[in-house]
Amino acid sequence: MRKVDPEKHQAKLQQILEAAVMCFAEKGFRGTSTNEICAAAGMSPGNLFHYFPNKQAVIEAIAEEDRREMSERFAQLADEPDAIVAIERLAKDLLKQCVDPVYAKIGVEVVAESMRNPEMAVLFAASEASIKGDLVALLKRGITKGQIDATLDPKIAATWLIALIDGAVSRSVLDRDFKLKTYTPTLMRMIRRFLE
Repeated sequence: MRKVDPEKHQAKLQQILEAAVMCFAEKGFRGTSTNEICAAAGMSPGNLFHYFPNKQAVIEAIAEEDRREMSERFAQLADEPDAIVAIERLAKDLLKQCVDPVYAKIGVEVVAESMRNPEMAVLFAASEASIKGDLVALLKRGITKGQIDATLDPKIAATWLIALIDGAVSRSVLDRDFKLKTYTPTLMRMIRRFLE
């Protein structure tokens, strides 16, 4: 039996996921076939199925990668002594992502698909719960340190902060005049005034 090179295997997985993201951004989850993913990844269907048994498995891998990246973002904020500064950094980072048309389209597509597809809804809910949990922990840390208004309910505040960023993703898709440089300072002011 041939030994699998873990680096080559991981590189091939990444190649497939990047190709799938491009296809999904262009045609949506439902409108994209596995053959289109194969063509974009430059491989045969048999080769694709060696890595993923079906399109749903590809979608799940993309969702898991997104969740892992968000967890890493929160881990990087752990050393920031000021919780509000940490939240501002997170918001700026996510805003930069949302002006990437591929990321923005995938974000909107995930929400739409989760309303139609129960499996996608479960994935989306798990990802949202993870992000919200990390944000609630960050808010609680800020409240404990006296940096964030102690009268705020961390769960409700986290929901509104997530809604602000989700709204920015939608705006970047729907509003051609949405410019990061123009809108970021106002968002930072809103976050700071809301939390202090």
